[in-house]
Amino acid sequence: MRITGGSLKNRQVVCPKGIIRPAMDRMRESLFAILGNLDGKSFLDLFTGSGMCGLEAYSRGAYPVVLVEKDRGKFPILLKNAALADKKIECKCMPVELYLARAKESFDIIYLDPPFPYQFHYDLLRTIAESPVLKTEGLVLIHRPKEKQLPEEIPPLSRIDQRAYGRSIVDFYRKAPETPPSPAQ
Repeated sequence: MRITGGSLKNRQVVCPKGIIRPAMDRMRESLFAILGNLDGKSFLDLFTGSGMCGLEAYSRGAYPVVLVEKDRGKFPILLKNAALADKKIECKCMPVELYLARAKESFDIIYLDPPFPYQFHYDLLRTIAESPVLKTEGLVLIHRPKEKQLPEEIPPLSRIDQRAYGRSIVDFYRKAPETPPSPAQ
């Protein structure tokens, strides 16, 4: 696997052994073209596997970048891949759900790439919607099989875009700013 753009373009990333479904080069290139310049943006990569999407974001200017993967067998490869960056990329070995429950930081962009058999896409989005882990006006991108449907809105998240890549769909949700209460009349 290779990084498709930015300062680390064409650098090879090692794929860990075991069950892994790395985001296709074409899909990653498309997603990051849509996201544009990531300078000054923070990026959280959940279900990261090899760390590929987080490294792609870093390569295109995102910092800080946090990678979360629960599989201890994949973690040494993840650490090796994260070392490609000249700044520290934080790697967490824990379930995504636990990370979200404990998160103290807020991010501009959150990318979720759960295994296709995963059943809790909506629950993850609900957790993100109800927590401070996503900044106001921040984006959530969630990669899912086309058979798995998600709603247009999970307030304060609203789907603003959706892209199809074969049997994969990536949904883009934006977190709306809080509306101040209207004055009593």
